[in-house]
Amino acid sequence: MEREVRVRFAPSPTGALHIGGLRTALFNYLLAKQKGGKFILRIEDTDQTRFVGFAEEYIKESLAWLGISPDEGVFEGGPHAPYRQSERKIMYKQYAMQLVESGHAYYAFDTSEELEEMRARLTAARVVSPQYNSISRMQMKNSLTLPEDEVTAKLAAGEPYVIRLKVPRKEEVRLNDIIRGWVMVHTATLDDKVLMKSDGMPTYHLANVVDDHLMEITHVIRGEEWLPSAPTHVLLYRYLGWEETMPRFAHLPLLLKPDGNGKLSKRDGENGGYPVFPLEWKELEEGRTIMGFREEGYLPEALMNFLVLLGWSPGDNRELFTKEELVQEFSLERIGQAGTKFDIAKAKWFNRHYLLQKSEAEQAAFLQVDLDKHGITASAETITQVCALVKDRVNFPADFWAESHFIFQTPTAYDKELIGTKWTDEAVQVFTILATKWETIETLTVEEAKHQAHEVAEGLGIKPGKVMGALRFAITAATQGPDLMGMISILGGKESAARIKTALAQLA
Repeated sequence: MEREVRVRFAPSPTGALHIGGLRTALFNYLLAKQKGGKFILRIEDTDQTRFVGFAEEYIKESLAWLGISPDEGVFEGGPHAPYRQSERKIMYKQYAMQLVESGHAYYAFDTSEELEEMRARLTAARVVSPQYNSISRMQMKNSLTLPEDEVTAKLAAGEPYVIRLKVPRKEEVRLNDIIRGWVMVHTATLDDKVLMKSDGMPTYHLANVVDDHLMEITHVIRGEEWLPSAPTHVLLYRYLGWEETMPRFAHLPLLLKPDGNGKLSKRDGENGGYPVFPLEWKELEEGRTIMGFREEGYLPEALMNFLVLLGWSPGDNRELFTKEELVQEFSLERIGQAGTKFDIAKAKWFNRHYLLQKSEAEQAAFLQVDLDKHGITASAETITQVCALVKDRVNFPADFWAESHFIFQTPTAYDKELIGTKWTDEAVQVFTILATKWETIETLTVEEAKHQAHEVAEGLGIKPGKVMGALRFAITAATQGPDLMGMISILGGKESAARIKTALAQLA
């Protein structure tokens, strides 16, 4: 009988969730939903030295914001609880001991100084990769080299030790990765990984294999950086007798810097002025805040669409997908092997698309947020009109305000240097008549405003195009913005006339 698809996202709470980790979570989620399976959130907190207390909540909030809901996990609970590795500490020890008893692992009593001496010795001997392996372990202090009674005495005395995997010297480990095909690694290149640390906590290698087995995980979808560890995990499945139920592996391609030169990092985002975290993150030690995609104004549906195409292809030229469409179309087999560039311009393109797909009421709500911040009251009709006027100029929700604030805020100061030579005697003549004409008019349509402005200019023998830039400046105190006549129509004749008179007075 075919097994239920069960996947897991297993981040470490050591800092902010990188955008690459969020993509990993998304790919896991999409596969689970497509196959009618389960998506599990597990926290791998075996590295207690780097633990950050509020990182778990950050992970939870990031997934929720993107629209990824775990079926089981550290917050939801489930039949395989607990889902936090630090709370599963007792169960790992029995599997480490099972490996020792079967001869596939051993105790190692080496101090940090002795390990450093070993690496220095191997480096001096020109060993390319100095490591604790099937050769070097025989010169070290472990249960393979020490007499049995000495090992027993050390254990009884509580002397610190770690448990290491005993990697065979001359074997080939084969792994059929869904994305990369057959991966073959000779054990001579592998080191004897530590499985249980001296503090009794398991390392990632042991804990994730044990947890994946006990939680009945069918597919392990994770970043390419874990591919070198996969042969070690295959050996663990074999030695623990779980090879038949070993999950399928899929190692995702790297997210690269925008120029394609190296892996995308937090520092790249800071230097490039774009986010690499889903949400705002506070660096307590450095006393600073790093903005996230949410705070920068990205919509979750836009970010989801952007992320899924960083490595995955639908097989045609489509770029726009709803979450429901992604669930239907997604497949691991269409994920490429090569790293993919992090193109922030494309992310903005997606954001603009989804922003413009919002209803008038939703767009108005974005603008209302900024109006409230500035204590400005406006009618629902006006807000809707303004949004319609500026929407072709926006990429983010905050742009509705940035592109329209001068409609709601009457200019009080005009910078003559900004308008420069465009403020002419001809413009003053036109505006003087136009202000008188409009000061008694409440409403103006776009067509009426344009017709009357052109009529006045042409009546004075002046080409309208020569004064339109100055008219924009008189209305907004800015040289750029949305359609001029559209703004005048929203403001109405009286308000437009009042602004023109203020400009005429200040720039005389």
